Parts: sequence; structure tokens; C-alpha cells
Amino acid sequence: MVIAEEKFPRFTPDEYLRWEEQQAEKYEYIDGQIYAMGGGNKNHSLIAVRLSSLFFNHLDGSGCETGNSDLKIKIPNSHNYTYPDISVTCDERDQSTTQFITYPCLVVEVLSKSTEAYDRGGKFRLYRQNPVLKDYLLVSSTAIEMDLYHKNKSGEWLITNYQAGDMVTLESIGLTFSIEQAYQGLRFL
Repeated sequence: MVIAEEKFPRFTPDEYLRWEEQQAEKYEYIDGQIYAMGGGNKNHSLIAVRLSSLFFNHLDGSGCETGNSDLKIKIPNSHNYTYPDISVTCDERDQSTTQFITYPCLVVEVLSKSTEAYDRGGKFRLYRQNPVLKDYLLVSSTAIEMDLYHKNKSGEWLITNYQAGDMVTLESIGLTFSIEQAYQGLRFL
């Protein structure tokens, strides 16, 4: 993500939503500022497609929706909007919206060198404002490794690191899968 303050005026949330609909690129909106979203590399894309497909197939017919990096999330009780790589919502309140969702139970970010610090820090702080979010999965694009932040029943966020040979469990959508499913056939340089 790259800030583009010098190119854009400060927008109200409504102005941002109208403006972004007219743009060819995607932009996150955080505290009145516009941030251009950069593209990922081949591994980033392939991992996101594999996980999206896995989630979609698992949830087919459940009423839950799996979104890709084109689906914007509105952060509850704020005027901030982000674009995760993958999101899943099972919340009926998201069924009536067309521009964004607000209540995902699962958010996935495929990490890159340029976004990893933000995904682990500032972006996660934004996502934690969501009372419905249960799982925040950070997926490496340079090694077979995932970090899962899971909110337990006490509201505490616990982290589990998964590596090659592990089974990943996402309680938010009732799915356990082999970590290798996300990385099948990929080469790490």
C-alpha cells in the first residue's frame, strides 16, 4: 500500500465511495486519506486463488460469502475501508450491501515485503474493531508458513504459527486443511 496524499484531497466517506467507483484502481480509505493498492507477485496471486477456492467450495450452500481482493471491508464504528486478499462473511447484515461488507468472520492477507508490517500492525488493529471477526490469517508468499490470529471466547487474540506438514484450523468457518493445499506447485526464489 502506498500513500498518495499529494495526489488526492481529503474525502468524506461518501465522497470516497462515489469517487472510487469511477477509478480503474483500488484505494483503501483510512482516516480520510486515500491509499493506492499495489499488485502482488505470482505466488501471492496463486495462494489467494487456492485459498479462495478452498473456502468457497467448503462453504457452498451455507449462506456464507467468500470475497476476493476486490471486496472492500468497512471497519465497524469508523469511516475506514480496506481491501483484504480474502474475506468470508456469514452475517445477514452483509447480504443487503453492494459496495462492501462490514462483518466478516474471517480475513486473510497474503503477505508481501511491502505490506507485511502494515498487515501485522495497523491493518490488524483496524480489523480487531470488528466484533464478529474470529480469524485473521496471515499467509507467507515466500515460504510455507501461516500465522493465525484467533479470537477466543474471552475475546483474547491467540496466535498459532503453521508450517510445512501442519493442518490449519479455521474455527470461524469450520474448516481444517493441510497447509500444503495453499502452496501446491509453487516455487520460492
